[in-house]
Amino acid sequence: MDSRVCVQRERIEHVREALERRGAHALLVPSADPHLSEYLPGRWQSRQWLSGFTGSMGTLAITLDKAALFADSRYWTQAEAELAGSGIELVKIPTGAATHHIDWLAQQLRSGQTLAVDGQVLGLASAQQLRGALDKAGVALRTDLDLMADIWPDRPALPARPVYAHVAPHADAPRSDRLARVREAMARHGAAHHFVSTVDDIAWITSLRGADVEYNPVFLAHLLIDATSAQLFVGAGKIDAALAEQLAADGIAVVDYARAADALRGLPGGSVLLIDPRRVTFGFREQVPAAVRVVEAINPSTLLKSRKTAQEASFVREAMIEDGAAMCAFYAWFEQAQRAGERITELTIDERLSAERARRPGFVGLSFSTIAGFNANGALPHYRATPESHAAIEGHGLLLIDSGGQYLGGTTDITRVWPIGTISAAQRRDFTLVLKAMMNLSRTRFPRGTLSPMIDAIARAPLWEHGLDYGHGTGHGVGYFLNVHEGPQSISQALPDPNMAMQPGMITSIEPGVYRPGKWGVRIENLVLNMPVDTPEAHAFGEMLEFETLTLCPIDTRCIDRTLMRADEVAWLDRYHALVHERLGPRLSGNALAWLTTRTAALGA
Repeated sequence: MDSRVCVQRERIEHVREALERRGAHALLVPSADPHLSEYLPGRWQSRQWLSGFTGSMGTLAITLDKAALFADSRYWTQAEAELAGSGIELVKIPTGAATHHIDWLAQQLRSGQTLAVDGQVLGLASAQQLRGALDKAGVALRTDLDLMADIWPDRPALPARPVYAHVAPHADAPRSDRLARVREAMARHGAAHHFVSTVDDIAWITSLRGADVEYNPVFLAHLLIDATSAQLFVGAGKIDAALAEQLAADGIAVVDYARAADALRGLPGGSVLLIDPRRVTFGFREQVPAAVRVVEAINPSTLLKSRKTAQEASFVREAMIEDGAAMCAFYAWFEQAQRAGERITELTIDERLSAERARRPGFVGLSFSTIAGFNANGALPHYRATPESHAAIEGHGLLLIDSGGQYLGGTTDITRVWPIGTISAAQRRDFTLVLKAMMNLSRTRFPRGTLSPMIDAIARAPLWEHGLDYGHGTGHGVGYFLNVHEGPQSISQALPDPNMAMQPGMITSIEPGVYRPGKWGVRIENLVLNMPVDTPEAHAFGEMLEFETLTLCPIDTRCIDRTLMRADEVAWLDRYHALVHERLGPRLSGNALAWLTTRTAALGA
């Protein structure tokens, strides 16, 4: 048994010992922090620390004699490898939002037993589902225990990086205006107070940014807003005196991060508090006095920030040009290095592509860890090369690169697939069908207010026609110099809710794929902007929306099987490549410009 497995088994046993000391019988460990973030600071990487599973999403459940990790298809191959020998069962679930762990716990635990979960990292909506199932099984739920404090001796401290202002011209509205818009929404709900924990919402409302969470320019904080003032709960020393003075001028007081719960407990009886049950933890909800009436609704800022203004959209277009220029410079180097016989690995790709982005104006950092997967590694949707495990780019096959950057004027996310050596007819077929899927949705018009999951099948249809499919969503919202994954819209097979309505100004990815485990993977991804479109029948049938493709980078036509492409599809691709050349050409020279010209040559010529 290797040392990694020994550590995993030892930590699980420590959990069981702690459960017995506390009189509990099972522990639930969600992938979450007190802000319900997707990407977690080290202090709340409990699931990864216990299980060894490094995927960004997954739920761990541990009883006195069993342990199980619940993960969706993006992580199955990865989880099987990382859990091997640990005694932790992998339970395969259909989507990241599935609740199979609740049923599993209800089956494992007997009436009268107790499940422990740290209420500070358990979402309120999740707690409501969990409690309903456990009550039926006669199982008690304890949310006042943080067992990690008992068993994690070197647990990381809270991040201490400074907070800074996102300023004009890239921030196109003063924070006073954003606070006013949130307060208007609060008034519509009849709420005098509004508590916000999600860090991207707080960053948007306050026009502040930070570096507490890897790849996302956000900071750990809570925000309590009332009709005339607000309290920003943030770590000591993270906001300097000058910035604190600016915030005070807008009615925002800087308060110690640890006092957020006290502020909730101190709300006056008879007042009305607005909270978002999907974006606040059970632990904070428990602090609200019984005499306070709670209104549950989506955070107004979640809806507001999803609709980029015309000025923000113009800055995003500029960021896309810089990002596309960086990729052209990288790919020109890559092909030249290949021809010269240089040794290139997946790690090399990450380093060189990141370096090219870092040279572009306005670049702040990556928007997620670069996925560079050659052949079989490309079949892992969330693969990440490491010094211990990575592939050399040699021989024949497909290279998938999914990457993105954070710029002061926008957030990028793009996936392209490139041929290495000679590729097979089967690989060309998969590539072409995925391209058709991406184009099918990119060209779609739909009524304003259409629920985003309703258009998911438009992308999948060209794949379904050939018996193919993929296990992840087709598209996620993207922030404006904020989180690369943003709600409320999700082009996926999720059950739709009214907040997922597609509105002008939303930026969303379109990223269908096909994955052949152990062989290769194909995913092609562009970001698109919802734009109103005039139609002759608008007066009778309402406003229609269409997608403006924002991402600027060639799609490698060497991978295309022309027999599968219709003339209108070829025409769309040629128009896209003409736009890419028009926008990127003036920013490039030498080998990069020559590469761009070659890769954007018309397919229909």
